[in-house]
Amino acid sequence: MEMTDRQYSTQPPLFIPYPHLVSAMDQYYGLTTALKKEKNKPDNQKSFELKQKKNMKILITTFWNYPFVGGLQNYITALKSGLESLGHIVHIAAPNHLENDGIDGMRQTIMEDVKQFFVKRYGSFSEKIIQNVWQMRRYEWMLKCVDISRYDIIHAQDRFTANVMCQLNEGYQKPLLFTPHGFMTHTRLKFNLIEKGSAEEAYFLAIDQKAVQSSTHIISLCEYFRPLLNSLGTEESKLTTVYTGIDFGIGPQGKSKKTKEKTIITCISRLRPRKGHKYLFEALSLIRNKLENVEIWIVGEGSMREELERQCQDLQLENVYFLGKRKNIPKILKRSDIFVLPTTSDTLPISVIEAMFARKAIITTNCGGIPEIIQDNHSGLIAEPGNSQQLAEKLTILLDDSVLRNSLAQNAKCFAEQHLTIASMARKIEEVYQSFLHRGEMQ
Repeated sequence: MEMTDRQYSTQPPLFIPYPHLVSAMDQYYGLTTALKKEKNKPDNQKSFELKQKKNMKILITTFWNYPFVGGLQNYITALKSGLESLGHIVHIAAPNHLENDGIDGMRQTIMEDVKQFFVKRYGSFSEKIIQNVWQMRRYEWMLKCVDISRYDIIHAQDRFTANVMCQLNEGYQKPLLFTPHGFMTHTRLKFNLIEKGSAEEAYFLAIDQKAVQSSTHIISLCEYFRPLLNSLGTEESKLTTVYTGIDFGIGPQGKSKKTKEKTIITCISRLRPRKGHKYLFEALSLIRNKLENVEIWIVGEGSMREELERQCQDLQLENVYFLGKRKNIPKILKRSDIFVLPTTSDTLPISVIEAMFARKAIITTNCGGIPEIIQDNHSGLIAEPGNSQQLAEKLTILLDDSVLRNSLAQNAKCFAEQHLTIASMARKIEEVYQSFLHRGEMQ
């Protein structure tokens, strides 16, 4: 993306947490001394009035390098291409796209300054908080070379850049949209990545709250997010759900398999605890007599691979094959008969959407937004997370009934083609953007 020629002082700003984060920490530690509010206004204090026009300039912000591997990259890439196909100009502000202007060389000094700020103010410090303060301020410092006045819309793809853009956008008052891609502090507490009642909980919860409360509008990936976003202070009028869209070319479907050929069950996912592979293997061990003519393909890599391979050996599941990371997912799905994702915690998995486009019978779980796109006994089968017995029953049903497999698969494909394409996602998000262009000065 293009940068301006604006010059800055070689001295960094005061690298302490943003005032709203200090306020949250003060409340946690019981302090009443207010921190002087920092001024973060651009030289030009003009508030830009946006006029209706055909094309927009859109800035998508992300806290992580782009491109990278994962669902967020896929979403950003799809959103960018979809909006560009509608005639808009889209730039991505990722850390590896921005000039660091020497800030990385001051990392240790700045982190030590932040640590001393916490020690003097609270008598202690958290390494996670110190690291996050540095990362947010680093991103802000690098982003100051971007001329925000050029853009009609800013769309933050995480809570951290939503906080940073709130600061930088004060003098411009551009529409600032926010799309959360996870359950933020809520999830980290659930998986014991943050201690309940800790300073870290207070700090990161303040980041969540600021992200949703300071955004002009929130575009949610699924309705499942709505109660959590409401609890953080989101007004219903500021929240729109737009399902993730993908383009998934699988080519023409082959003829039905002969009865003597093997039935292929495929699970495509990173090998992580929350993806629930161990429950799939437990389920398979319960229906061993049904697996004589079945192969199970496990696609993906992750930290649990060795443990899962040992589990299969212990359960004597000789027809389970670990295929590792693959780039030919469409071909793998084309050869499959049943797709299974036994996840125990998810939002809206791309692999499920891919299986829908591939016209496969799907078994998955009642997690996150999955039941919003997979209707039980209509476009797939839904089991409760972590319930191996129920998963075994669902697998048995589909292994025994090829007619039902075909019916579920066709219904899933029809839903995906109607609601889960990049074109559909881009048009709906464009409508949200356009709704702000006829308004004058934004609050």
